[in-house]
Amino acid sequence: MTETSAFATAATPGAPSDGDAAVPEARRRAAFHTLKVSEVRRLTADAIEVTFAVPSDLEGEYDYLPGQYVALRKELADAEGNLHEVRRSYSICAEPRPGEIKVAIKRDLGGLFSTWANESLAAGEEMDVMSPSGAFISKHKMTGLNDPGSIDTDRDHVFVAVAAGSGITPVLAIARTVLAANENVHFDLVYANKAAMDVMFLEELADLKDRYPARFALHHVLSREQRISPLLSGRIDSEKLTTLLGSVIRTDQVDEWFLCGPFELVQLVRDNLAAQDVDPEKVRFELFTTGQPTRPEGHVGRPVVEDAGGQNFEIEFRLDGLQGQVKSPVSARETILNAALRVRPDVPFACAGGVCGTCRAKLVSGTVEMDENYALEPDEVAAGFVLTCQSHPTSDAVSVDFDA
Repeated sequence: MTETSAFATAATPGAPSDGDAAVPEARRRAAFHTLKVSEVRRLTADAIEVTFAVPSDLEGEYDYLPGQYVALRKELADAEGNLHEVRRSYSICAEPRPGEIKVAIKRDLGGLFSTWANESLAAGEEMDVMSPSGAFISKHKMTGLNDPGSIDTDRDHVFVAVAAGSGITPVLAIARTVLAANENVHFDLVYANKAAMDVMFLEELADLKDRYPARFALHHVLSREQRISPLLSGRIDSEKLTTLLGSVIRTDQVDEWFLCGPFELVQLVRDNLAAQDVDPEKVRFELFTTGQPTRPEGHVGRPVVEDAGGQNFEIEFRLDGLQGQVKSPVSARETILNAALRVRPDVPFACAGGVCGTCRAKLVSGTVEMDENYALEPDEVAAGFVLTCQSHPTSDAVSVDFDA
């Protein structure tokens, strides 16, 4: 996951089979806890792996499924030296194990948090870490810390992932887990980067290939570095992708797809798979951002005050069993999330860009317009759930429930 104002996650939620009680829920009420950094490891010139120590009394809060993410919260100084709360979300890059959470942070051009982390973050630092969330997970049976080996092993499974840059982080966790747990799993990874020096987890991927030579296929595609095969050189475009998914990878044999990277790449692969009549239920994707500069981002922290002499929306919300009310000027076109944060700073959110789902709530009454949705499944929308960071009231009064 890369640092952005809009986090990159989850699009197609998965649910472990049989309702296993040991499995962490794909949707869980997010909560921050202060954790200590136990190690910072350099991956590339612009990326680090950060390990947080999880005390035993909080292990239940940090149980997770491979592919999920955590949000990090830190007060950092801006260019003028003023402190501001900064939230960024990063995918967990290791298979579930008790006592720790590992994330990778790649420096983003102009990124306040990622620049600070790459230049200054060190072991011993304390940071607020949100409990794991996200739905970029397999729909095959996969469990967390309590039962890591209990993955469906009754038949062959073929997984394919297409990732770019720091999109490797959740994919690596998924690949490590399924390959170790099921000897019938075959995993293909198409991994796009600018050059070999930019490849995150290069050694770990090579080790995975050495450990499972017959079951793990790794295809490095470098856009700015010549490789022996023209297919693996240059940017992944429609023609190259069609060849990859026609001759190198048999799409008709794939049980599940994992796509993680920038909007353009993810959408290109989705369009290609749709053209080949691949069942969309088999495709899970995660975005860095929407990648569309003309599309509206969620407003968080935007200064808005009640219009005493004008028309206001009445917004009511439920959070942690408590009711909150706030008025939002019709002229401000304020999101429900921004309005709620003005009276309850603990309202959950991570990206404010419509891609992570942390601010998900159920619409109890009233109507809203949701600008973007890259996180909710169609059945969730049909059940009345909305992304509050992208939702604007369209009725005089609106009520949402974050506890639903």
